[in-house]
Amino acid sequence: MTQILEIRDLKALARRRVPKLFFDYADSGAWTEGTYRANEEDFARIKLRQRVLVDMSDRSLETTMIGQKVSMPVALAPTGLTGMQHADGEMLAAQAAEAFGIPFTLSTMSICSIEDVASATTKPFWFQLYVMREREFVLNLIDRAKAAKCSALVLTLDLQILGQRHKDLRNGLSAPPRLTPKHLWMMATRPGWCMKMLGTNRRTFGNIVGHAKSVSDLSSLQVWTNEQFDPQLSWKDVEWIKERWGGPLILKGILDPEDAKMAAKSGADAIIVSNHGGRQLDGAHSSISMLPRIVDAVGDQIEVHLDGGIRSGQDVLKAVALGAKGTYIGRPFLYGLGALGKEGVRIALDIIRKEMDTTMALCGKRRITDVGLDVIAD
Repeated sequence: MTQILEIRDLKALARRRVPKLFFDYADSGAWTEGTYRANEEDFARIKLRQRVLVDMSDRSLETTMIGQKVSMPVALAPTGLTGMQHADGEMLAAQAAEAFGIPFTLSTMSICSIEDVASATTKPFWFQLYVMREREFVLNLIDRAKAAKCSALVLTLDLQILGQRHKDLRNGLSAPPRLTPKHLWMMATRPGWCMKMLGTNRRTFGNIVGHAKSVSDLSSLQVWTNEQFDPQLSWKDVEWIKERWGGPLILKGILDPEDAKMAAKSGADAIIVSNHGGRQLDGAHSSISMLPRIVDAVGDQIEVHLDGGIRSGQDVLKAVALGAKGTYIGRPFLYGLGALGKEGVRIALDIIRKEMDTTMALCGKRRITDVGLDVIAD
């Protein structure tokens, strides 16, 4: 491949360079993957208004998300096993995001730990929290994020139980990954990936091993993770998490206006309209199709962001036009990371920035903060 012009080019390159079980993990949805596909397809149905003979000079994509300045309304989404797309993946992606002037969100289920990412960056990043049954571990996670000077906590609400992902089951992927002859073959066919992984000691869940009770190795981690996601998570938990954290709080996984109203009353600073990338409830609405309804319900009470299905700068612009104050990309940066490491993440962000900037100009706008419903065609 001589030219990388769009996110699909990075996806194709990542598919060739990342072992199948880890590429499929990033590139899969639940059950039939209908919601995963809808997240992308519903963006394509939204049409834009082309405007002419307007001043297109001195454009700016700069805005804020939860009061923090960003170079464009995009953050890197929290994604599990990022460090299995490329060695030290979370650290590299965080560095690329920092250089670009946008937030990086570290997942609880990351390979590199909070402390690893803090050591590799100079500016605050965001931390995503899963609530586990072991409350002492959760409290310690929050305190570790505070100690690392994370500037926002993203609380995920839609993973109390795991949706079934057929690709992962067929590949025999577990958390943590177990090495079988089949897996070893998948890895052996990606020698470049293997060489990079041999050069790091970060190959397990860095936020958990050595921090959770009785979790000191991969075998004990397997038992712990199978038992820990809390099905009793409720709105009351938001209260004590907010109090313990004491900083900006974002609630991720809102897909219904009624839940959005509850979130607005919780004292959180923002919500993320999200269906977990189509990885949980298959048959749910796409994130972008629910965004206008949720903005109508609570947009005057709480900041609304969007996650899911973004594959271009045009998609970001459409989300902003429909009321999102910020967006998140997961798979696009993972494709870049798997394809070319830190440079691939930079390329993915640059593609999205250029597409958004050009599209905004052709819609007759110079500032992303001026983009609204008037750029959407009837």
